[in-house]
Amino acid sequence: MITSYNPADPADLVVEVESPGAAGVTAAIEKARAAQAGWRALGAAGRSAALTRAAAAIEAHADELTELIVREVGKPVAEARGEVGRTVSIWRYYAQAPFAPSGEVHEPAAGEGLLLTRRRPYGVAGLVTPWNFPLAIPTWKAAPALAVGNAVVLKPAPEATACALRLAELADLPEGVLTIVPGGAEEGAALVAGADVISFTGSTGVGRAVVAAATGRGVPVQAEMGGLNAAIVLPDADIAQAAAHLAAAIAGYAGQKCTATSRVIAVGDAYEPLAAALAEALTAIAAPGPITEVCGPVINEPALERLTTAIDSAVGAGATALAGGHRIDRDGWFIEPTLLEQVPAEHPLRTEEFFGPVAVLLPAADLEEAIAVANDTAQSLSTSVHSRDLDTALAAADRLDAGMVRVNAPSSGVDFHLPFSGAKGAGYGAREQGQAVLDFFTAQRTVTLLPAGTAR
Repeated sequence: MITSYNPADPADLVVEVESPGAAGVTAAIEKARAAQAGWRALGAAGRSAALTRAAAAIEAHADELTELIVREVGKPVAEARGEVGRTVSIWRYYAQAPFAPSGEVHEPAAGEGLLLTRRRPYGVAGLVTPWNFPLAIPTWKAAPALAVGNAVVLKPAPEATACALRLAELADLPEGVLTIVPGGAEEGAALVAGADVISFTGSTGVGRAVVAAATGRGVPVQAEMGGLNAAIVLPDADIAQAAAHLAAAIAGYAGQKCTATSRVIAVGDAYEPLAAALAEALTAIAAPGPITEVCGPVINEPALERLTTAIDSAVGAGATALAGGHRIDRDGWFIEPTLLEQVPAEHPLRTEEFFGPVAVLLPAADLEEAIAVANDTAQSLSTSVHSRDLDTALAAADRLDAGMVRVNAPSSGVDFHLPFSGAKGAGYGAREQGQAVLDFFTAQRTVTLLPAGTAR
């Protein structure tokens, strides 16, 4: 059985469903493969209309979906409401994609004729999605895959099962075109073993296994994995603004975003004022429940234990907590937003993603050192730079190893109409979102047309 509990009230069972096992996933893939031909045959107008109807249905149930997100994954109400709105926008954005050009026309190198390139769907897109954006991430994978003519089989994280099931209900696509398979590792492995194109978002370890399995089969795969994201604050930055942005990026949704900031690098004289301002900003963020505007609980008890153990071990090794550092004594999986300084270089909080409202504060003598510290990681998705000087910000942006660089803004932000992926071990394969993902979900073919009777 797959169960999902409310992280703010662990006694609240949100959903309990049977897992289909590997055989059930294989059957879902075959059913999707049979449905895909008819879905593609609807043509651009038919698929566009279906995605537009899905957007309208989701929008009409915005309040219900907001409450479900809050209850199932503990997201603060404001962020949950924003995710629903973003989900609607993504469906509408990709509803226009069926009308986009599917190739180009070229002149032949010599003689008469016509050369064409055309994109066509692979067949069945297998999607494996996390719990932290339970509507938006399934949507930004499924909507483009569907737009270009694929059928979709989606395995959500167990903690987000109810959200995924409701999303598919509201989308109300033809039978077999969008199928949810609840489950865990067995179901995920079966999906990766059977689908024609794979898109994954989740942990680094699982992502690497997915990439290995897919590439071993010779099928296209993209994987978005962990990120150890940095923020660089220069002495000329607006310190109050930077502290507010960093607090949001550290503690927003309890730091459970792949774009959250976990390392803050203060350059030169920025260190002392930033330490004070950021500690104050984090301390001011209350976390009594998921209805708060910023933080909320972490997803489950193992996540909470991993965070508290890491913080305790860092303090035991000589670190100082400038803010937070403790579990909150109440029902649910809550922890104070935490800022640590003097964390030893070899400590896991300096080298691993912990997916919680915890960050380490690090000094740098100058921008050169700050960039070196920011780049000293095996995986980086999003980095922020805070400075009043445009030349400095642009110079830093050019040299940072990150999939996204945000200037005078929190690291935790994504524009769905632009390419999205990380650097180094944070991502593998083609970019997600925007127009880039349409290429990923299709195979390009070259067609040569010659006049009848032409010899070549």
